[in-house]
Amino acid sequence: MTVLVIGWAVIAALLQSRYLPSPAEVARLFVDELMSGDLLRNVGITLARVAAASVIAFMIGTAIGIFLGRHREANRFFDGWLIFFLNVPALITIVLSYLWIGLNEAAAITAVALNKIPNVAVTLREGARAVDPHYDEMAQVFRFDRLKILRHVVLPQLEPYLAAAARSGLALIWKIVLVVELIGRSSGVGFEIELNFQNFEIGMIFVYALAFMAVIQVIDLLVLQPWERHATSWRLET
Repeated sequence: MTVLVIGWAVIAALLQSRYLPSPAEVARLFVDELMSGDLLRNVGITLARVAAASVIAFMIGTAIGIFLGRHREANRFFDGWLIFFLNVPALITIVLSYLWIGLNEAAAITAVALNKIPNVAVTLREGARAVDPHYDEMAQVFRFDRLKILRHVVLPQLEPYLAAAARSGLALIWKIVLVVELIGRSSGVGFEIELNFQNFEIGMIFVYALAFMAVIQVIDLLVLQPWERHATSWRLET
């Protein structure tokens, strides 16, 4: 990271161009935007959208993935549909959501969730396929109902897949949220980037882009990576 910043500073000093502001200039703009409160407000709004879309996508995607992974006939029937939705461009989903639902928060979050659900479903389907059948047999011997089987047999074995889906999902979802905000929202990081693009404020584009990337990186380092290590620690022990 240090090498990257030094290289950026050197190139900016050599070019002396408004198209590439120096790190010092971006830092000054960052402090100004932070002190005004606009940076924190917009980052918070975007994070809220990321969180809402993530929860919806993971709940629905996990349910679909487990169902398909544990029911061979259903998987055979719906596999083509799953591949189809995996290949629908995010921009198409966003535009259609705004047209069908309206330019509102519901449409924005729906568009993001719809783009992520197939990815979660595919990951969890593979996890459900890998569930040890011996545990299912044991659960039947102890007469577990379906809820107990899901809670005590299936989900613990799917934790590594859930963690992997969460990490890859965060990397995808926040990028789609920025596009959603750029196209049809009047707040958030994506909106600010679009606004500063129109005003040709390249320094401010750097401020919002780097600030939100830093926030996502912190979430990954402090939450998702430790969860993934914990979820896969049993592999190292065995």
